[in-house]
Amino acid sequence: MDAFLDDLSTAAPRFWDGLVVTLQLGLGGAVVAFVIAVLLGLLTLSPSAWLRAPARAVVEFFRGTSLVVQLFFFFYVLPQMGLDFDPIPVGIMALGLNYGAYGAEVVRGSLAAVPKAQWEATTALSMGSVQRMVRIIWPQGWALMLPGLNNLLVMLVKGTALASFITLQDVTFVADDLVRTMGKLFSFGCAFAIYYAVNSLLSSGMRVLEMRAQRRLGLKPESRKAVKRAEAIAGVG
Repeated sequence: MDAFLDDLSTAAPRFWDGLVVTLQLGLGGAVVAFVIAVLLGLLTLSPSAWLRAPARAVVEFFRGTSLVVQLFFFFYVLPQMGLDFDPIPVGIMALGLNYGAYGAEVVRGSLAAVPKAQWEATTALSMGSVQRMVRIIWPQGWALMLPGLNNLLVMLVKGTALASFITLQDVTFVADDLVRTMGKLFSFGCAFAIYYAVNSLLSSGMRVLEMRAQRRLGLKPESRKAVKRAEAIAGVG
């Protein structure tokens, strides 16, 4: 027990530094991913093919290519084109683009799952497209998309482990580095506990947002039919 506590006290500062990097990547990537998801999700629902087709192409490109390849491209190839970025912005950009593409499908599927009668009612009331989306469609779609976004947020945080490939000393990098002196069980066990704790906190926060969104619409949290429909449309779940 004493040996374990000694190892823990020695490793704690290293893991703390790694956690800071992981949180920077996770939270920064989540913000970028959300903005991209909303933008592309709305564009893929556009009646104009000139907007819908390019948005669909971007979504499929980033969903269809590996996050590792994207990280390597941004970090090693772009500098050869005169675009040199620090590792943290590269990690945030790659995570945001990759998971933003998946998030776009969640946004699209959730908005498409809003009952058709709601869309028709806004037309009957002569609402403009922006007013219709902001006041009627988005609040309902928001409640439906939160479970899917929660899943993607957890996946994004786990995906930050790949940033160790571009020299970032995140939790995974620290664990791998400590293996030589403290063994695999201790090092990766600590990393396991850190990722689990972070994702548990984030998931709890997202579930609170989900329940609040449902209450605003007068929905019962246990009613999952519309959510399942949205996830089926988006291909998430």
